[in-house]
Amino acid sequence: MAPMLLLCLSLTGCGGGDGEPESSDSPPPTAEEIAYHDCLKRRGVAIVHTDYGAPRVDKSKPWNEEAHAACRPLLPPPPKARPAGPARLAAAREESACLRAEGVAWYPDPDPVTAEVDGTEGTPEQWSALKRDHVEALKKCRKER
Repeated sequence: MAPMLLLCLSLTGCGGGDGEPESSDSPPPTAEEIAYHDCLKRRGVAIVHTDYGAPRVDKSKPWNEEAHAACRPLLPPPPKARPAGPARLAAAREESACLRAEGVAWYPDPDPVTAEVDGTEGTPEQWSALKRDHVEALKKCRKER
């Protein structure tokens, strides 16, 4: 389920900060990260680039399990999780509760240390539907974004 971790990180942001990393705060993409995304692209997966140059899977497109399985050996290890501060943890808990109250019943609670949401607790289809069908709930519940 490593691709789901990548999907989760790209949905929730990396590094345990309070928002998207700034270009000056983010290291350039690693060779492993570039190789993995190049592999996906060669197999038809749409790739986008963040403002700071990191390649990411275009989550607005359907999930391609065959491509992800073929490229899985190139998947770089996930970044080491950093503990979230009390404010970030409280915000993540509030966001999860809000999304469930807004009809996303399957949405998981955040990790109690890192405040990250485990992407393996939902299916790829559920994560895609979250961004496609629950835009208003996301806007309402993700106040800082």
